[in-house]
Amino acid sequence: MLLGFVLFLSAWYLAVDIFKLPRFSKLPGLRDVITEWLSPNPVYGISIFTPEYYQHIFVSLVRIGTAFVAATILGVPLGLMLGWSERFREYVFPVFETLRPIPILAWVPISIILFNGSEVSVVFLTFIAAFFVTTLNTMQGVRSIDETYIRAAACLGATPNQIFMDVVIPGALPSIFTGLQISIGVAWFSLVAAEMVSGEYGLGYLINTSYTKIQYPTIAIGMFTLGIVGYLSSSLVRLLGNRLMKWRMREIGASS
Repeated sequence: MLLGFVLFLSAWYLAVDIFKLPRFSKLPGLRDVITEWLSPNPVYGISIFTPEYYQHIFVSLVRIGTAFVAATILGVPLGLMLGWSERFREYVFPVFETLRPIPILAWVPISIILFNGSEVSVVFLTFIAAFFVTTLNTMQGVRSIDETYIRAAACLGATPNQIFMDVVIPGALPSIFTGLQISIGVAWFSLVAAEMVSGEYGLGYLINTSYTKIQYPTIAIGMFTLGIVGYLSSSLVRLLGNRLMKWRMREIGASS
């Protein structure tokens, strides 16, 4: 991991600061970005020493947390029902699949019409992206369960509700948490797009306003901060999944 970061940063430094390649001539240099990021008195007003920097991070985290929790609460049950009930799937899935490919930016006018405040619009746009990913992965998790387990439970006298609770949900958990990891990543880049359109504060807003003001080092600071926070949030979801699925880890260890 460390070597990968060293190679990436070295390539950036060589392309911009040393060789000054034509395509990279307008990009901020690695040295300029680090200097600005760690400066107590940043030229463009954003560094680890400025309160505004942490305000941008906090606002984005609140928006992501709200959208991700809402997408999980609504998307997981919907995905379970889509995978479990064929009749329910016949009614709902065609509508779901019609809406799913619509890009986030296409939802912007709808969000503005539906919600008066820009804050709710940003959360809604972020929620939409996470919701579709969570629902689809949950549904696929249910449908990938070996039919033998369901038949065996039925033969042992389990009711449909018991099969659903004790076979379907545990069997779908690996796919659910895979979907949640993808979902939170999708939520982050959807959030940036939403904040660029209608946000006030937030990392996407910071990146967009820095571009309009030609503050290129601040763009890089916002992007790297976004990557770090996104990586940490995905890691938390992964850790939670591993904790809830210790049986799965033991099964993998036994099979290997």
